[in-house]
Amino acid sequence: MLQVNKPTSEINRDFAEADGSPSQTLTSYLDIIRRQFPTMVAIVSACVILALLYLFTAAPQFTSTASMVIDTRKVQLFQQQSVLGDIAIDSATVETQVEILKSENISLAVIRDLHLTEDPEFSGSGGGLLGAITGSVTGLFSSSRAPSEFELTRKALERFASNRTVRRLGLTYVMEIGFTSRDPQKAARIANAIADAYIVDQLEAKYQATRRASVWLQDRIKELRTQASAAQKAVVDFKIANNIVDSGGRLMNEQQLAEVNSQLVMAHAGTAEAKARMDRINDILKQEIPDASVADALKNDTIVKLRGQYVDMASKESIWAMKYGSDHLAAVNLRRQMAEIKKNIVDELRRIQESYKSDYDIAMTREEAIKSSLANVVSESQLTNQAQIQLRELESTAQSYQAMYDNFLQRYMESVQQQSFPITEARVISAATTPLIKSAPKSLIILGAALLGGLMLSFGAAMARELSDKVFRTTSQVEEQLGANCVAILPALGAPAPAALSGKLGRKKNNPEPDLLRYVVDNPLSRFSEAVRSLKVAVDLNSIVRENRVLAVTSTLPNEGKSTLSTNLAQLIAHGGARVILVDADLRNPSLSRALRPDAQSGLVDVVANKAQLEDVISTDPQTGLAFLPAGTTSKLLHTNEVLASKPMRDLVALLRSKYDYVVIDMPPMAPVVDVRVTSPFVDSFVFVVEWGKTKIDVVRHNLRNSPEIQDKLLGIVLNKADTKLLARYESYHGRYYYQKYYARYGYVE
Repeated sequence: MLQVNKPTSEINRDFAEADGSPSQTLTSYLDIIRRQFPTMVAIVSACVILALLYLFTAAPQFTSTASMVIDTRKVQLFQQQSVLGDIAIDSATVETQVEILKSENISLAVIRDLHLTEDPEFSGSGGGLLGAITGSVTGLFSSSRAPSEFELTRKALERFASNRTVRRLGLTYVMEIGFTSRDPQKAARIANAIADAYIVDQLEAKYQATRRASVWLQDRIKELRTQASAAQKAVVDFKIANNIVDSGGRLMNEQQLAEVNSQLVMAHAGTAEAKARMDRINDILKQEIPDASVADALKNDTIVKLRGQYVDMASKESIWAMKYGSDHLAAVNLRRQMAEIKKNIVDELRRIQESYKSDYDIAMTREEAIKSSLANVVSESQLTNQAQIQLRELESTAQSYQAMYDNFLQRYMESVQQQSFPITEARVISAATTPLIKSAPKSLIILGAALLGGLMLSFGAAMARELSDKVFRTTSQVEEQLGANCVAILPALGAPAPAALSGKLGRKKNNPEPDLLRYVVDNPLSRFSEAVRSLKVAVDLNSIVRENRVLAVTSTLPNEGKSTLSTNLAQLIAHGGARVILVDADLRNPSLSRALRPDAQSGLVDVVANKAQLEDVISTDPQTGLAFLPAGTTSKLLHTNEVLASKPMRDLVALLRSKYDYVVIDMPPMAPVVDVRVTSPFVDSFVFVVEWGKTKIDVVRHNLRNSPEIQDKLLGIVLNKADTKLLARYESYHGRYYYQKYYARYGYVE
């Protein structure tokens, strides 16, 4: 739908809204891609071509890989512990070994063993076309002298380090060694050489450490041997000086004290036993005849026999006394014999009593003697204990030195054995083999990266071009940035005729170039003519709101096509049967007058100055009936704005309004001069021409903001000189395809 003029406040509000950055949506990005599609395709194609060029020129690289493991289980050739001690293998230890593999010592060892300084791959330039170019460029800036051995080694080392990869596999103890070379067999050979050099370096490091430890242990053993001998001699001398004698690992006085104490205990027990026997025999003596248990306890055969006889006689005496009476001679004889036996038993018991008493006395004497001996031994032991404290210190020192000496001697023997049989924890679990396929360059990855990089670069370039493209290309830009309606987009036409037209408003005969000033007449079915018709429709619809008969066509800068539009608009309206007059009011540069009436001697300026009559200076096109009022002689005018703002000028426009249906005025551009602003009192509507894809947005906005009187009467914006092919990428809905399809039936396609 066509949009009528907006009030100044509304346009200014639209300007303020346009100052903010619009939200970038997916649709806007798709629009950017559509508009910049050729540029993006060119950039992506260039990236892919460069990638293909690299793939065709780069020398193929082959990578071979060997695997090593740091084994926590050591080979048990010896049962003794390592002289240098065992270090726990943790993550930091494995990472340390990885760095050792990357060290210069390992690299230099491989370079020396394989004579890589003589290999062109390590001493010359890189392979392929790129390497040759790089080598040639480097040779231009390098001196002609032959490189030294040190320089060759450093160059080979640098190339070696760049082609070598060492990494730890996950959290395992496995290290992967890779090497990349143009020769697959060389890659495998160098990878295995790195592993071998690492193992040899570890063995050499352990051998050197063990050898240094052996030398230090040997010196320390000599020192400890001397110290241990001196400590042992000090112990012996102290024992001799203090009369301390060992026996069975114990001191003599300690042994004597223990023996005497044991004897005393035994003597005391013997005395107690003897006293117990003596007390018992005293108790037995108080009995007439000991009972059987006592007799058996004494273990005396005589008493046992006498007691048996006594018991038998007592039995017989009892029997005889009961049978014959107690006074019987036989009973009396038996009682006499019993008394004799009793007396014998008592005598025997007394003899035993004396024996027990003698044993008791002997035990007492022995116990007292042992006690006396114990007192003497204790007295001697107390004297010895005072010296034994210092003796223990001397013995402890001697034992410490002896233990250290024995330990160091054992360590020394172990170090000697380890020098002959060094062991390393690292071992190769997978040797490098000759690779069958190249590892670089990876065609798919490089092409994919080139494509992805090209897409990213192209999108960045597209965004940069969009951000730097501060010109009008779409109707939405006009509406967002200016707050005005874009009433038409005019396609770019051919170059205008180089010479003046013959006759009044006539066309130059036999001119192969199109006549831009009569394009709508000569090409009525063109898209340009259809766009001019849309402008005419906007004029008619705007006439419903207010009178819209005096139309002024202007632009921001010169050469934007305002004169071409004003002429074709007037031609179109006049060709439709209306009375139309075209006025050239560009008094600073009357290009329209030079093109249509180059021979005119008078014109608008003369009519305003009352030097000529209107009817004398107007010319009419015989085909369309369009009247044209040239500018006249303007070379000596200094203040053209005063002429346009004068009362005679307003009267002239009023006169033209009464005689013609439409008055189309070709105005000067707004940026160089101020003539347009003074014509607003007698102009009904302004048509603002902006060159498509060229005029800067900020320039147009600045001119319209500073001209509120133009904004109030602004009919709309016309984008001129649009590239229809590019425009299809900016606004495809404007219908170039549908326009051509529709008019194809008439045999014309633009």
